[in-house]
Amino acid sequence: MLPTPSTSHVNTDRIYDPAEDSFLLLDTFSSKSEIQFLKTRFMRPIEQATEQTTEHGSAPSPLILEVGTGSGVILAFVTAHAKEIFGRADVLSLGTDINWYACQATEQTMRQTCRDKATYNTIGIAKAMNPLATLNADLTAPIRSGMIDVLIFNPPYVPTSELPRTVAANAENKGTSSRGKSTFEDDSDMLALSYAGGVDGMEVTNRLLDQIPFVLSKSRGVAYILLCRQNRPDKVVQQIRRWGADWDVSVVGHSGKTGGWERLQIIRICRITLVEAGNQSLSEN
Repeated sequence: MLPTPSTSHVNTDRIYDPAEDSFLLLDTFSSKSEIQFLKTRFMRPIEQATEQTTEHGSAPSPLILEVGTGSGVILAFVTAHAKEIFGRADVLSLGTDINWYACQATEQTMRQTCRDKATYNTIGIAKAMNPLATLNADLTAPIRSGMIDVLIFNPPYVPTSELPRTVAANAENKGTSSRGKSTFEDDSDMLALSYAGGVDGMEVTNRLLDQIPFVLSKSRGVAYILLCRQNRPDKVVQQIRRWGADWDVSVVGHSGKTGGWERLQIIRICRITLVEAGNQSLSEN
């Protein structure tokens, strides 16, 4: 079992404390089936994409983006355990969060986790870990089209009557009030950004879904999105399937059930590669 990064340094008055949803994502990335999928996808050369291959003919380092990093536990986990999860340690990791304090916490979690991981591995693996930055930004706003290989999103999924104000998180003084210090209201607003999802808990997630076809790599892009029962995951899956035949969506993780319904689900959205398309064609014949 892959160890979970420590987040003991995180101020949970302002930043979401890792809970069942976070751990479900970690379990999903640790599962044998998902590791096999990711290793197959990222260890092989990119089909018919020679302009994206290295001079040695292998696929370039995967660029991982977590949107809404919070404590940084998920991004740190997949970065530190990249060799086990992707079959290669040379991943590049990037995060975004609208909460400035979460950006700071994520960078600390990343540094600490990668340092601890390096203690137990060779120097070569330690050097291969490349946490780039955590950007104080809204969803994928600063990301260029087609750049992301793996996108991870544990969204604000709780249904609420309205979305929280973002003034506290985006103020020029980085979350402090006009009196020069953070107020209880500011802290509450910043924390609410991590869980309040508006109508059906889907207002933020729907914005992210609209961005996925543009930010994911055309050759191997894959996204992992967490949904809860109230988000109507079946409806979300149907919506994604209408994107076209070159997209695939599957449920790859889920928590326990209440009244016959899964409380939490992880869906995987990916572009179908040429190899996968060929395999599907053979299976149909």
